[in-house]
Amino acid sequence: MLQKSILFLLICTAVITMSFTLQKRKKVVFFGDSITQMGADPGGYIRQMEKMIAGEGMNNQYELVGAGISGNKVTDLYLRLERDVLSKQPDIVVIYVGINDVWHKRLAGTGTDYVKYTEFYDAIVKKLQSAGAKVVVCTPSVIGERKDNSNEQDGELNMYSNWLRQYAKDKEIPCADLRTEFQNYLIANNPKNAEKGLLTTDRVHLNAAGNEFVAKTIWNTLKTIQ
Repeated sequence: MLQKSILFLLICTAVITMSFTLQKRKKVVFFGDSITQMGADPGGYIRQMEKMIAGEGMNNQYELVGAGISGNKVTDLYLRLERDVLSKQPDIVVIYVGINDVWHKRLAGTGTDYVKYTEFYDAIVKKLQSAGAKVVVCTPSVIGERKDNSNEQDGELNMYSNWLRQYAKDKEIPCADLRTEFQNYLIANNPKNAEKGLLTTDRVHLNAAGNEFVAKTIWNTLKTIQ
């Protein structure tokens, strides 16, 4: 009788442990600039993604955490990596940075040159992977919504995005290619070649449609990670 009781307790313990393991949610930290900071607000792309996850019956599988700060460049992300990301012990980190690295060259005379961008980006990824986190990289989206590459900084954005695509391929890291997705959308939906108002409010920051668009694009990549 005692042996049966012990066996019953062991089975119950195993079931409870298995249940807890299966129900543990993946913590996903979104690491970036003002677009990601605003993405954590009501209606932002992170909150939109939560609705998509719930709609697919997977809300018990993911916990989404925003870690965006306005004005940040890749160097800023590197400096606050420990405090704002690694301290949260994430399972997955989505890196969405690059707009300010290019934009601020014209806007504020700062920005990040191409070589420094690649070096700091790689350093961030290596630190995350060393801590056991999986990484998703995002190509920078737009600085202007003209569809024909006539926005002032399209050339640099394309250069940085091309590097990120190749880097992700070489390192076998999932890439949410926002740059390509935005360009394809604008070619199809911007007949007047407007510079803002389709997916952004001001050529950079997302409007309601843009937040939904980014949420869908990143979620389609994120959910492929086991």
